[in-house]
Amino acid sequence: MKLRNREERQEPSLAGSLLGEVPSTRSGSTTAPRTSGETLPVEMRLGDFLVARGMVTSAQVDEALELQKGTGLRLGEMLVDMGFVGERGLIEALAARFDMSVSDLRSQSPDPAALALIPESVARANLALPVSLTGDVLQVAVAEPSAEVHRILAETSGRQVQLMLSPLSDVRRAIDSSYRALGGVDKLVEAFEAVEGLRKRSSDSDDPEAVGNEAPVVQIVNRILTQALRDRASDVHIESQETVVRVRYRIDGALKDELSLPASMGLGLVSRIKIMAGMNIVERRRPQDGQFSTTIDGRQIDVRVATVATLWGENCVMRVLDKVRSVFRFSDLGMPPATAATFSEMTHSPFGMVICAGPTGSGKTTTLYATLSALNDPSRNLMTIEDPVEYVFPLINQIQTNDQAGLTFATGLKSILRQDPDVILVGEIRDVETASIAVQAALTGHLVLSSLHATDSASALYRFLDMGIEPFVIAASVIGIVGQRLIRRTCPSCKVTYTPTDAEMEYYRAGGGPDKDIFYRGAGCNFCTNTGYQGRIGVYELLRVTPEIKRLIVGSTDHDAIRVMAQQEGMRTLGQEAMNLVISDVTTLAEVIRTIHSL
Repeated sequence: MKLRNREERQEPSLAGSLLGEVPSTRSGSTTAPRTSGETLPVEMRLGDFLVARGMVTSAQVDEALELQKGTGLRLGEMLVDMGFVGERGLIEALAARFDMSVSDLRSQSPDPAALALIPESVARANLALPVSLTGDVLQVAVAEPSAEVHRILAETSGRQVQLMLSPLSDVRRAIDSSYRALGGVDKLVEAFEAVEGLRKRSSDSDDPEAVGNEAPVVQIVNRILTQALRDRASDVHIESQETVVRVRYRIDGALKDELSLPASMGLGLVSRIKIMAGMNIVERRRPQDGQFSTTIDGRQIDVRVATVATLWGENCVMRVLDKVRSVFRFSDLGMPPATAATFSEMTHSPFGMVICAGPTGSGKTTTLYATLSALNDPSRNLMTIEDPVEYVFPLINQIQTNDQAGLTFATGLKSILRQDPDVILVGEIRDVETASIAVQAALTGHLVLSSLHATDSASALYRFLDMGIEPFVIAASVIGIVGQRLIRRTCPSCKVTYTPTDAEMEYYRAGGGPDKDIFYRGAGCNFCTNTGYQGRIGVYELLRVTPEIKRLIVGSTDHDAIRVMAQQEGMRTLGQEAMNLVISDVTTLAEVIRTIHSL
C-alpha cells in the first residue's frame, strides 16, 4: 500500500531523477550491482531504494513526500532537511549503487584548466563543477547526474566527460567559490583607464547620467556586490587611500581585503553607488545615507549605503541585507536549551519589556526576529518600528522609520500605541524619548521587544539609568535582558588539531576550562575562503529581573553588584558560555579572546 501511495504522488525514479533514462536491455528493468552484490532495478524509486538499504523508513519517505508538495525541493533534499538521512551518506549510497566516484569538494580545489572549459552559466544551470582535466577526459562533480547533463557538459567542453557525485550544498558552495565574480576586474580597469580623459570630464561636470553610463565602473560595482553575496559578506567597505581604492568584505564579523583598484576610480565607484541609492552625487563633504534593492544570482537583496568624506576622498560602506533569508529558531541561534526555555517564557508574558543587548553586529536583530516569529499568531496584533525593515513577516504590521518625514522611533512608537497592539518590537532604543515611551508601553499592558547597545546584560540596565529613566520604572517594566555576541565557528571542512599559544592556554585556565589535550582550528579551505572559520554561532547570557535584582536596581547599586547577584541566581556569563564552545570544539580560543575577552 505504501508503494502505491508513493506512485500516486509521482515520486521520481532513480533513473529519471538521478541518472536520466537508462537504456533497458530487456522488457523488464535494467539492473545494476549493489556494493553487497545484490541487484535492484535501476528504475526503482528513490524512496524505495533508500528504504531497501535501511537508510530511512517507509513512513519517513511518506512524510517527506507530503511536506515536499509546493516546496520545489527534491525528495533527497527533503529527507536531508528533515534529518532522516545525512547528505554525504545519501551521496555515498547512490555512488555505490551506480558505481560512480564521489568528489570531495571540501578539500579538492578545481583545476583552472577544467574551469575554463565550462562557463559559469552552464555550471550553475546544471549544478555541475569541473574538477580536473586528465588528458581528454573532463571530471565533473554533479549533484544530480543525468544523461541530459552529461550531454550538455560534453557538448560545451568538447571533451569526454566523467561525472562524479557530490552533495548538492557542496556543489553550490564550490561553484560560488570557484567562479569569482571579480575574476575579470583587471580587464575592466584597463578599459576604465583607456577612457580616463572622458571619465574626468564626466566627473568634473557632475553629470549623474555620464557617471552612471560608464560601463567599466557599473560592471565593477555589480561584480563587487555579486562576490559579496557569494562570499556571505554582511558589509562591503570601499575605502579611498592615497594610491589605491581598497575593497574589503566583512565575512562572519571579520574584515578581509578583497580587491585593490586605482585611486582614480574612487570617485566613479562612489558616484555610481550614490546614483543607485538615490543620493546626491554633487555633495561630497557631508555624510549621506541611502538604500537600494537589486537582484543577484536570482536572490533579491537590499543594500544600505553610508558615505563619509576622508582625507583622500569619500569612503562608502554597503550593508548587504538578504531579503529571502530564513528566520532562525532559538535552537538554530546557538542558545542553550535551558536559556532558550527561560527566554521563551519571558517573551510569552502578557506585558513587560524584554531587551537584547550587545554591540553593533552581535546578532540582536536576528534574535528579535526569531522571537517575533515564535509569537506570530492570528490572536495577537504584532507591530514593529524598525530602521530598516530587514525581513518582511506575513501578518505582522511593520513600519519603516523615515526621519525626513518626521517618523522616528519615538513618533512611530506613539502611533503604534493607538493601534491596539499586543506585541511591539522597537528596532533600537537610541534616546531618552524612545526609552520613556517604551517603558510606559510595557507598564500599560503591552509586551515590548527591543535592542539596546550595551556591553552585557547588566550594563543595559545602567544605560536606562543614564538616560534618566527612574529606577523604580525600570524595575517595574523590564522582565529580562539577554546579552549576546556572535562567534565564528571553526570550519568543519578543514578542521585540524593544533597547540594553543601560552597566552591562549593561560586564558583557558583562568576561564575555568577543564583539562583538555586536543584543540582544533581551521587550516583554511575553499569553503571558508581560507579563513579557517565558516558561519557564526550566538553566545548568550540571560539576566532575569527577579525580586532581588529589582531591589538592587531601585537602590541604585553599582553594576558589579547586579552582575554578581544574577550569577548567584544562575546566570551563566558570556565568557562561560563561550568557553563551553571551545570545550566542545565549536570555536577556537583565539576567536573567544577576540570577541569576548574579559566578559
